[in-house]
Amino acid sequence: MLEDHTTAASSATTWPTAYPQGYAVVDVETTGLARDDRIISAAVYRLDARGEVEDHWYTLVNPQRDPGPVWIHGLTSEALRGAPLFPDVAEEFAARLDGRVLVAHNAVFDWQMIAREYARAKREAPVRQRLCTIALSKELGLPLPNHKLASLAAHFGVVQQRAHHALDDARVLAEAFRPSLLAAAAGGVRLPLHECRPLTEWSDRPAPVIGQQAGYGGSRPTSWRPSRKRPACPHPNPGRYEEGKRLKQGMRVAFSGDTSVERDLLEDRATEAGLHVATSLSRLTSLLVTNDPDSGTSKVVKARQYGTPVVDEAAFGQLLADVEPADG
Repeated sequence: MLEDHTTAASSATTWPTAYPQGYAVVDVETTGLARDDRIISAAVYRLDARGEVEDHWYTLVNPQRDPGPVWIHGLTSEALRGAPLFPDVAEEFAARLDGRVLVAHNAVFDWQMIAREYARAKREAPVRQRLCTIALSKELGLPLPNHKLASLAAHFGVVQQRAHHALDDARVLAEAFRPSLLAAAAGGVRLPLHECRPLTEWSDRPAPVIGQQAGYGGSRPTSWRPSRKRPACPHPNPGRYEEGKRLKQGMRVAFSGDTSVERDLLEDRATEAGLHVATSLSRLTSLLVTNDPDSGTSKVVKARQYGTPVVDEAAFGQLLADVEPADG
């Protein structure tokens, strides 16, 4: 069915006028997942309006700190020692993003990492919209077993050569994005575009260490603030989360306490999955996410009073990978 869509889109004389004029398929490898972690390599494939590759670019980046999980990305301190600093590549990186929609697999993560690097460099990334290929695959109803890049690549017959290498991951994603884009155009699917706003403040003041970061070592978060208002959830609240079942779009989710992945990133992921991020906890809250259910915070206390279900950050991350669509 997908081949019919892509063929039809390729041969069609018209193209959705609302679709972007160009894309920057991006992958970044980082020292970890927290707000003070750094980019250590970046790759960009520039695509035209219909997903054809125009060129590609890759760079290592010296993070000026421990490289983190070398067993994942393979980049040692020795390999990065002679690499340029981010301010040295910021202009070239920006030129490849300028005027294009940033496309990435779990795009909110790549965007936040990029935005923070530009904020550190006292610059602004020229990105106004992003598109997550996980969200697009959901819109297209692709029969994927999970939302890993490897699964998306396998669906389109794209061979992955070096997983967690920024250049190869970007290539794989570019090759998988093109048929996705053509299928969306043929089916009249509205692309899941999200606004990107740069960080307006950055400070390197250290905060208290909040524990181990998923195997990446301790984190000392920096202070930052994104300039944006979260959009209202378009789906009705279907009620409370039930253990063993899936989250459903429209559910109200609240967060309490420290998280290993930055709070704003978790909230953005929840929003993009179609959940309602609540700043307070009430009887209408579907789920509370906290790593310390015995902390005694106001949200934890209210959750206990109301019988609101509670899960930790790791469990919430797994639930986010498969959110049930809203009714209708």
